[in-house]
Amino acid sequence: MKKFILTFSIIFCFASFSFADIGKTYIDIYSPGVKAFPIAVQIFAGGKEISDIVQDDLNFTGLFKCVEEAAQIEKPEQPFNASNWKGVGVEVVVKGKVVTGRDLRLSISVHDAADGRELLNKEYSAYPNALRSVAHTVSNDIHKLLTGQEGIFRSRIAFVGDKNGVKELHLMDWDGARMHATGITAGILLTPRWSKSGKKLLYSAERNREWGIYILDMVSMREKSVVSLSGLNMAGNFFPNEQEFVFSSSKEGKSNIYVADTNAMLGRKLIASPWIDVSPTVSPDGNNVLFVSNRAGGPQVYISDKDGNGIRRITFEGNYNTSPVWSPKGDRIAFVRMIGGKNQIFTAKLDGNGMTQLTDIGSNEDPSFSPDGRYIVFTSNRNGSKGIYIMRLNGDGQKNITPKGLKAASPNWSPF
Repeated sequence: MKKFILTFSIIFCFASFSFADIGKTYIDIYSPGVKAFPIAVQIFAGGKEISDIVQDDLNFTGLFKCVEEAAQIEKPEQPFNASNWKGVGVEVVVKGKVVTGRDLRLSISVHDAADGRELLNKEYSAYPNALRSVAHTVSNDIHKLLTGQEGIFRSRIAFVGDKNGVKELHLMDWDGARMHATGITAGILLTPRWSKSGKKLLYSAERNREWGIYILDMVSMREKSVVSLSGLNMAGNFFPNEQEFVFSSSKEGKSNIYVADTNAMLGRKLIASPWIDVSPTVSPDGNNVLFVSNRAGGPQVYISDKDGNGIRRITFEGNYNTSPVWSPKGDRIAFVRMIGGKNQIFTAKLDGNGMTQLTDIGSNEDPSFSPDGRYIVFTSNRNGSKGIYIMRLNGDGQKNITPKGLKAASPNWSPF
């Protein structure tokens, strides 16, 4: 597993790399009426698998529409010629060539189909077993070139898998590929949460009838116990400094919210009340905390400042709202509402306005935003057993990314 992490992180060298000064934004992702951008990702010579992955990546975003091969007049092996693309309805063309040997070498070029300009020319070199990482990196480069924003295609998802009753922490690519079990197991395993750098995972585990909170170093793959108290101890997430984190504990008989320091192994109570307060999560800037409380009767989502003061309620509709999470920019939240005995995922602004229901099939929970905030990963039982799904921020494109036979839950999307 350690070798996998290192290989994932350090695989590329760039033989050449040139961007043209494209002088315009091809896709304004912030435009409310943005339409799918027509692009031709031609089959890469000697590397169809890579070009297929790039197409899948771009198509899922909803920002791109990859034109099918049958509609392309110019053959992949032909040099780019803008005249071959007139009337085809394509704005940008991507060509590539792969050579395999001791290393995998890929060269790509990206062209404006209207004026014939070359927008990008780049070469990649990687280990042969890093094919998918190469493909996702190409997708990121195309995404950044045409939108000006980072792509999410090399991000990962941590989740809890359950096979034959054994709960184990798993990792996979954002699209469900290259799934790996980490060897971290427990009787019950919940709420894995990435640190801002992606170098640590925080999670809760029940072992030998005791609940603890642990941190997994993602480079050494060594586990460290950071909270061991009586009662139920449930991990929240890290503050931006990656030293402090929030959690809830029932060590005093009912659940309160605490802050702990991973270095000093000290903790302090953040929110204490006569009610049950759970599910704390720190904002991306570290200045606020979302949590769930029954102080108004049923569970509702509340927000406080980083010191536990200024508490106010966010959700007022519905009798059962739980599992709040922040968007990466901190301007929206996702949460779970129970409707007719089933859980559904909603998003809203911090003032409670802009409430949007994203799911309506089966029971859905455990939302987590992608690092760019444009997608959400979640758990659903819509196919009879719990699995991990992803969707766009508006609820479109919902699809399962975990295999049948593996019960999966508690997903958390990594940083870029």
